Amino acid sequence: MKTKLLTGPAAAAAAILALTACGGNAQSATDTASPTCPGGEIRFGIEPYEDPAKLKPAYDILAAALEKKLNCPVEVQVVEDYAAEVLAMRNGKMDLGQFGPLGFVFASQKAGAEPLVSFGTAGKELSSYTAGIWVAKDSPITDIDGLRGKSLALGSVGSTSGDVLPRFGLREAGIADSDLKMDYTGGHPEALLALKNGKVEAAEINSQTLATAKAAGTFNPEDFRRIWTSEPIPNDPITVRGDADPAFKEAVKAAFLDLDPADVAKVGEFLDVTPPGPLLPVTKDDYAPLFELAKTMNLTEGDL
Repeated sequence: MKTKLLTGPAAAAAAILALTACGGNAQSATDTASPTCPGGEIRFGIEPYEDPAKLKPAYDILAAALEKKLNCPVEVQVVEDYAAEVLAMRNGKMDLGQFGPLGFVFASQKAGAEPLVSFGTAGKELSSYTAGIWVAKDSPITDIDGLRGKSLALGSVGSTSGDVLPRFGLREAGIADSDLKMDYTGGHPEALLALKNGKVEAAEINSQTLATAKAAGTFNPEDFRRIWTSEPIPNDPITVRGDADPAFKEAVKAAFLDLDPADVAKVGEFLDVTPPGPLLPVTKDDYAPLFELAKTMNLTEGDL
């Protein structure tokens, strides 16, 4: 979210007030604030895990709160896909980025992304979610083995719960990708819709999308059956560019940790973190299972 920058007499007045508040300190307000406001704004990229038209307003609320803490405009952009987000950070076009857990693996390796915080529960514990595969309630498919030769709707290529984990579950069951028809629909909501409309015989529906659809009244789980569920996945990390000023990293992390749960509530609804808690600190170690999954599945950046 961008704020209006003061110019002319208003800027001069603000500078005088800042110097007065500092007891006449000769260092200017601009010099003092520069480490927390690189380039005059903070660019915050968001993975497209839900309809961008719905995500943008939720993240604008979070960005507005961050903007007040840092006294710097925060510009939110929902990127085209996971690969585009990694590329933007690697090319220095993005200061902060929220990645899916697997997207973070490659953002860490290819763009030096460093995790700062993730989404906490009301009990102040790190939140998680699960991947799932669903079929219609009257489907003859009763377990994952029954998917051989059937059609399966997936979300986006490279998505943790919308692509890699369902395929990992199939591999563990001895089912190769070629043993069924996989249809990449473009996102979690689209995969759910494909199953609901009878376009496919099964679909990945993660717990986040399920919660959102139930709350919106667009999906009744009683009409469907879940035949496979993944182990819990740690929720998305919000990361910072590895080559950013250390002072900026520390300031941003402190600001995130100081946000009120109400500031992240709308985002939390999409991540099935309701009621929301505060943002909590995370490290690379929290996502170690995802690095191992990428290795097991022989994934590369090209798989995003």
